Amino acid sequence: MLVSTKWLNEYVNTGGITPAELAEKITRSGIEVDSIIDRSHGMTNVVVGYVKECVKHPEADKLNICQVDVGEEVTQIICGAPNVAEGQKVIVARPGAVLPGGMKIKKAKLRGEESNGMICSLQELGIEGKLVAKAYAEGIYVLPEGAVPGESALPLLGLDDTVLEFDLTPNRSDALSMLGVAYEVAAILSEEIHLPEIDYKTSEVKAEDMLKLRVDAPDVNPMYVAKVVKNVKIAESPLWLQNYLMASGVRPHNNVVDITNYVLMEYGQPLHAFDYDRLETGEIVVRHALEGEKITTLDEVERTLQPHHLVITNGQQPVALAGVMGGANSEVHDGTTTVVIESAYFAGSSVRQTSKDVGLRSDASTRFEKGVDPNRVLEAAERAAQLMSDIAGGEVLANSVLFDELDKTAERITISPDYINSRLGMKISMDEMLTILERLRIPTQAINGQLVIDAPTRRQDLRIKEDIIEEIARMHGYDEIPKTLPITESTPGGLTPYQAKRRIVRQYLEGAGFYQAITYSLTSKEQAQAYALETAPVTELLMPMSEERSVLRQSLVPHLLEVATYNVARRIDSVALYETGSVFLGMEEDGLPREVEHVAAVMTGKWVDHAWQGETKKVDFFVLKGIVEGMMNRLGLADRLSFEQSVVDGMHPGRTATILLNGERIGLIGQIHPTEQKKRDLKETYVMEMNLKQVLTVATEDLIYVPVPRFPSISRDIALVVSTETSAGALESVIRQAGGKLLKDVKLFDLYEGENVEEGKKSLAFSLTYFDPERTLTDEEVVKAHDKVLNALTEANAQLRG
Repeated sequence: MLVSTKWLNEYVNTGGITPAELAEKITRSGIEVDSIIDRSHGMTNVVVGYVKECVKHPEADKLNICQVDVGEEVTQIICGAPNVAEGQKVIVARPGAVLPGGMKIKKAKLRGEESNGMICSLQELGIEGKLVAKAYAEGIYVLPEGAVPGESALPLLGLDDTVLEFDLTPNRSDALSMLGVAYEVAAILSEEIHLPEIDYKTSEVKAEDMLKLRVDAPDVNPMYVAKVVKNVKIAESPLWLQNYLMASGVRPHNNVVDITNYVLMEYGQPLHAFDYDRLETGEIVVRHALEGEKITTLDEVERTLQPHHLVITNGQQPVALAGVMGGANSEVHDGTTTVVIESAYFAGSSVRQTSKDVGLRSDASTRFEKGVDPNRVLEAAERAAQLMSDIAGGEVLANSVLFDELDKTAERITISPDYINSRLGMKISMDEMLTILERLRIPTQAINGQLVIDAPTRRQDLRIKEDIIEEIARMHGYDEIPKTLPITESTPGGLTPYQAKRRIVRQYLEGAGFYQAITYSLTSKEQAQAYALETAPVTELLMPMSEERSVLRQSLVPHLLEVATYNVARRIDSVALYETGSVFLGMEEDGLPREVEHVAAVMTGKWVDHAWQGETKKVDFFVLKGIVEGMMNRLGLADRLSFEQSVVDGMHPGRTATILLNGERIGLIGQIHPTEQKKRDLKETYVMEMNLKQVLTVATEDLIYVPVPRFPSISRDIALVVSTETSAGALESVIRQAGGKLLKDVKLFDLYEGENVEEGKKSLAFSLTYFDPERTLTDEEVVKAHDKVLNALTEANAQLRG
């Protein structure tokens, strides 16, 4: 909302403070002032000029030599505007003037002829082109006959003004009008408010004799007022009216249209003017549109309507889209002589839906959506009729054509001062509360220690007790609210065990060199169940943004692969990414998808690349496996972790394993299938995904410090020949079970297949560490324990390699 302080002063006296001080007070009272706009832009030496003579420049077809009376003298000015002519009153920037944008006016010579200043357009004075009347959009502005040469042009153009730009919250629809702002400012400054006095003569002819009205949709149009004005003379509006409209961001058109826009900005009540003769039938019928019915609106766009759209018709065809925009077929034009003024109350929900459906928002629709004052609908029509009588010379017919089923009763709110003070933590007396509400022009009575308030209908935001508390607090001053410490017990913040463990996971993976990725929860039907640890019926969106984002994912891996492909395509050959996020598995009883948190990672390229040392290492299965083991070790779950070779769709058949925790499947790890890698333009790529919720909800014991051993350990190495199908993990389990309490560690350090090893066999070498923290072991004890291991391995079909 743009508020001209010059216009505001017609309703409330703000002369005692500067616009900046006024803006500060308004902001402190609850309406934020975004900016303060000086319409003069600091201009000087801009005066009224009278063009006494205008002839073509002998050396330029598009230039004119003008002799201009600027009060003190007649000076020569070269002007290129196509509409400059002898006898005009114009705006002249004298030499020394500085115009908006930094343009400095100096004496100059144009094609050999002296020019002492510039005849200006409104755009050159800082007024936006979209706000300039079409007649002057491409040329200079012509002032009215009454302008006096030599006087400053800025007051005449309303540029000796400051505009405040309000950033209104949705509830403050009352401040979408100058009168609404005047009520607010009068309350802030404790000043009187001066409302427009409506007084005009009416014809002996009655409006209802010329116009019939029928409302077929009273549920969304409970009030409709029409006034008829005859013998109007279409012309330019007075300059004061044009100035106020431009200051409010509205473009002037002609006196009739400008009056409806002026009352819109003044009262916040949208109006519309119909050409009575173009209505043709002498009738207005308000109804819902027919299926497929069309209307061409004032912006010359044909719009197809739907049955829930409300339209104004002449009984036969639509002539306006209710609350949004008028129709071109009933538009006021230069030949209009009789005008029908429409003022109505349209339901905000209906206007909002219509505006959204046809893709058209206007100042009128904005106000109807937020709610207009029911008690100003008729008054606004009367105000417009008065202005058309005064400005357009119209003859206002007696009475109004009226349909009225609108409830205009005030909302009654009863509240006690103690209740208000207890909520604010203040001690405001009842008398002061009454004074504040009186300043706000909110009718209030003190009855039996209670405040009985009849909220005015212009304040649509006053509905409950808390609204009144807010009014008193903001007018008393938010700065006056005392600063106090909470008197209740406070609970120190902290992380739940689940949150703390999740943070450990993220910190570990980032410390290991992974970057966090955040991908869409939505995916395509083809990828929804790819690489899923658990599958369930997919959850489809009713209105997806695209086919690629139509269902909820059941695995994090597909989108991580997309991110890896994206990076590799941009010459980032080594990628390590992880993500923690939810997957969605079927539906719960409450109708919502079952949501489970997972963690996933993707790696491709080089894991180590030390150019200086000449050391490189490509990513492989064991790199990613080691990272998983390290992460589980940080969580205290390493001794419960195991891996089991498996086959998974989309994964390499020989380089994929299931991740087990306490023997239960919690995830997968492995290389993407070569065909899938080729399809995505990736080299060897490894992925991991685990059910993070399952991991983090496992109970763990507190870590216990183990002292540094004082006694030596004894190591034994063994090489075993087994079939290629036998996994190292299975052999390690056999060794640990047979080794007893003296066997503290088992490590695989070699895998060999080839010469001197039978086909279909492989050699696995393990290092076994025996140790007792309480004493030094004897050779006999180690041999006895080691023999048990060898016997168990023999029973498992493992042969010692000679």
